[in-house]
Amino acid sequence: MKPTNIEDPNYFHKVIDCQYACPSHTPVPEYLRLISQGKYDEAFKINWISNVFPGILGRICDRPCEPACRRSRVEDNPVAICRLKRVASDYKSADISFLPIIPKEKNGKKIALIGAGPASLTVARDLLPLGYEVDLYDDQSRAGGFIRTQVPSFRLPEKVLNEEVDRILNLGVNTFFNHRVNSLKEMLDKNYDAVFIGTGAPRGRDLPNLPGRDEADASVFIGIDYLASVLYRHITHSPSKVLVLGGGNTAMDCCRMAKRLGGDEVKVLVRSPISDMKASPWEIEDAQEEGIPIIENHSPVDFVVKAGILVGMHFQKVAAHYDDEGKRSLVPTDEPPVFIPCDQVILAVGQQNAYPYLDVELEMNKWGLPVLDELTHQSSIPNLFFGGDAAFGPKNVITAVAHGHEAAISIDLYCQDKDLHDRPEPITTLISQKMGLQDWLYDSHISDDRRYAVPTVDKVKSLKNRLVEVELGFSKQTGHQEAMRCLNCDVQTVFDAVTCIECDSCVDICPESCINFIDNASEAELRKNIMIPANNKEQSLYVSAPVATGRVMVKDENVCLHCGLCAERCPTSSWEMMKFTFNSAQAGQK
Repeated sequence: MKPTNIEDPNYFHKVIDCQYACPSHTPVPEYLRLISQGKYDEAFKINWISNVFPGILGRICDRPCEPACRRSRVEDNPVAICRLKRVASDYKSADISFLPIIPKEKNGKKIALIGAGPASLTVARDLLPLGYEVDLYDDQSRAGGFIRTQVPSFRLPEKVLNEEVDRILNLGVNTFFNHRVNSLKEMLDKNYDAVFIGTGAPRGRDLPNLPGRDEADASVFIGIDYLASVLYRHITHSPSKVLVLGGGNTAMDCCRMAKRLGGDEVKVLVRSPISDMKASPWEIEDAQEEGIPIIENHSPVDFVVKAGILVGMHFQKVAAHYDDEGKRSLVPTDEPPVFIPCDQVILAVGQQNAYPYLDVELEMNKWGLPVLDELTHQSSIPNLFFGGDAAFGPKNVITAVAHGHEAAISIDLYCQDKDLHDRPEPITTLISQKMGLQDWLYDSHISDDRRYAVPTVDKVKSLKNRLVEVELGFSKQTGHQEAMRCLNCDVQTVFDAVTCIECDSCVDICPESCINFIDNASEAELRKNIMIPANNKEQSLYVSAPVATGRVMVKDENVCLHCGLCAERCPTSSWEMMKFTFNSAQAGQK
């Protein structure tokens, strides 16, 4: 193999697993360090620049960063990255000096945003400081999109939502609420320089072909509509027996809400095994802890209606079978259908996109989604851009934010008649952390503590009031202790082959046995020949230039804990700890 090019900004970025896994690439280790130092304002600012909604995402993020966390290489549980984001939000001061200055003199370009969800709000946040005039249209009375209508208050208090949304609106967004856009042609005819669509995936899936569905209609609700109806007080109570069909996060929200509205027997029915449910594991745990059973391997057969009233449903038991490639099929068992009584059914079996305002010629794909450039988010109409669930189908809030950042860059380039693919590069730095032989600019001490649990409100209280937030969040002390579990994955081990004397001190001290001095070979051979085979091909091998004997140093980046012991032990300082920072490009960046 050739020596690793550590000047490639994507090399060390990929090594910071948590940041790399985050769609908006939030610098996780950096803000965790700041939290451990009690610098909450600085930690909040880092989050706000990147993920825009720290208080919201600190509660409801899907947490793609946590499964990637390097801490889980050495123990079961990753660092509570999501909940620490909330710590930065909970304990920040009232200082708003971090907000950008919005120029009074505009640049002459006007942008329309359709839909006031996280993608559109991100576009507004990124473009307003550049002098753009931004008009925001939404059919609701307040901004927030489906975060407002679908996420229950017991997970996200309205106060937090309003604070995060208003922080952007107050930068100077022209809002047109209670304004349903029925014609995209009319919007495009208003001569906006660009139009961004972030209308989400507003249609919940139904089961229209299931026998008895029409007769049971009065007692059957679509999950996302049910949650919105609760928010707007159209639904204020639940009957005694409620069945929730579906295995995603919306199903978990629906069953927990039904319990709070008076449902005595609330059950979740899923076709798959629980292990295959799409809901986040912590969402499943939260529902189960509130006494809601999840019945797996049950496929709906029909709605049972007697004298015009829904009395239950039949379900066929199924078994999951997996082929050699892991593809699952659900096969009915020989058991007779199971009858489960109920007074109400909530269908949370998925969401679909809907574009009722489309009255222009727009290229669509076979899934009914607009054909977009995946990098620029530009549609077949040059000045029309999409983001969030409306772009590539239902995902999550942090993905919508990432889409908003990319679309803002594209809109800015488009309005300047520039090539949309000639995009600004991320800003990266690689800075030595050395102060002395064993003194570092960062805290190299790593806590041995196991992951801390987030305290919650007593169930007796929370289950009686849908507005009571269940999670209390970490205290400052617990937040500090949890942040200290971070392994500082952004502080990289950088090797200098010229000064190495091949004493093998680094090899001996490495707790993961990931440092090797061996003869060079192909990547496949090196992965096999090092002390512990490097089987995770998604993470790189760090290969040095030849040392004096002609061998090369090979380090498996997948298992390195960034503990710094190699740098402390090396007598010639051939190893050095250097902090790598990666900040994603923003609109207007030169």
